Amino acid sequence: MPIASETLAPEEVAQITGCARRADQVAWLQAEGWMYVKNKAGEPIVGRLYARLRLAGISTSTITGGSGWAPDFTKVR
Repeated sequence: MPIASETLAPEEVAQITGCARRADQVAWLQAEGWMYVKNKAGEPIVGRLYARLRLAGISTSTITGGSGWAPDFTKVR
């Protein structure tokens, strides 16, 4: 079994969004609150792990704790 790419293929983004046109895909992703980036060609790029979590109904903020983590440097000289 081949190793899947870290990002969804354009066909997978089209399948999730139900849209063939890039502009419509971006509009759907924004409306549904999905995180994505656009490449130089304007294609929406969605992370595979992120998509799996979203499709499973798991909020990424529950995994990260929502508030973020930062090291405590107050004791460093």
